[in-house]
Amino acid sequence: MIDADVNLLGMPRGDLERLFVGIGEKPFRARQLMQWIYARGVLDPQRMTDLGQSLRQELAVRAPIRLPEITAVQESADGTVKWRLAAGETQAIETVFIPEPGRGTLCVSSQVGCAMDCSFCATGHQGFNRNLSAAEIVGQVLLARRELGDAGGRSPITNVVFMGMGEPLANFRAVVQACSVLVDDLACKLSRRRVTVSTSGLVPQIRRLAEESRVALAVSLHASDDELRNELVPINRRHPIAELLEACWEYVAATNTKEITFEYVMLDGVNDSPAQARRLAGLLGGRPAKVNLIPFNPFPAGRYRRSRPEVVDEFRRILSAAGIVTVTRRTRGDDIAAACGQLAGQVENRVRVPLGSKLQEVSWTV
Repeated sequence: MIDADVNLLGMPRGDLERLFVGIGEKPFRARQLMQWIYARGVLDPQRMTDLGQSLRQELAVRAPIRLPEITAVQESADGTVKWRLAAGETQAIETVFIPEPGRGTLCVSSQVGCAMDCSFCATGHQGFNRNLSAAEIVGQVLLARRELGDAGGRSPITNVVFMGMGEPLANFRAVVQACSVLVDDLACKLSRRRVTVSTSGLVPQIRRLAEESRVALAVSLHASDDELRNELVPINRRHPIAELLEACWEYVAATNTKEITFEYVMLDGVNDSPAQARRLAGLLGGRPAKVNLIPFNPFPAGRYRRSRPEVVDEFRRILSAAGIVTVTRRTRGDDIAAACGQLAGQVENRVRVPLGSKLQEVSWTV
């Protein structure tokens, strides 16, 4: 008998096979179930006609397949769509779809809130409540596919990035399980290079990710020296830049990844000087690195300003002159607070921080 209230969504193929064997069914039932869920979009077990009637009944009663509940939808003038999804009675997360010619990127959340406390991020200001399950993560993808519809029989989602609410590698096990489903040929069928996990710099988990998944990696760097990065990204106090970069180059070697993407939010008068660009070039020059320069996106209670365009252009010029592929990211969805760093959702903060950083009180699932 299946354990009560199991959500089969987001369960990797191997786990599904073991589940079916455990209840006396053949392992191929996992393949059949995944085809119904991911290829045909059927979530009601009673409609899965190549499963036996008794199995369909047990699945319907004891293992319902549930998608997140939409509580609000906003669409930007540029076509970006943001869904607010229920994550408990008083909690909500946000998921964003960014359409571009020939490409559609879905930005998914991995936690309700975030404990990393990065000073320029709206999510961090909300605090942290809990990790999302693999079912809740993969559910965001299926829900977006359902809401967006098919484009010529194909999903409009070509890329999935773990750049929504939360620190993905602080929810390691669920994120790895979700990635397994996203790249499975029986599930979402995404190329590993089209699934990107972003991290603020959890070094041990980066090394574990290299062992358990070969998806693309993005690192939120945002500074070229430890003193400034300690202020902007507090996890740097635990894993400073040199240690972080060493783990990044190891990740490339272990996974045969082409490059690491480094995210760098441009903060006026804080981290955008030519001197800082030259230091960054010294860190990344000659390495398998790409840099995304991200214009700061304001949010309530934020204390920074966006760097001027000419300052961003000069920063990019210095990095490009050092042979580093550098792109200035175009801001999308800022009119609906869907741009990078603006996602906030609704979070009941459960992190106690009487004396210091939120990092002190959070246990990470590994």
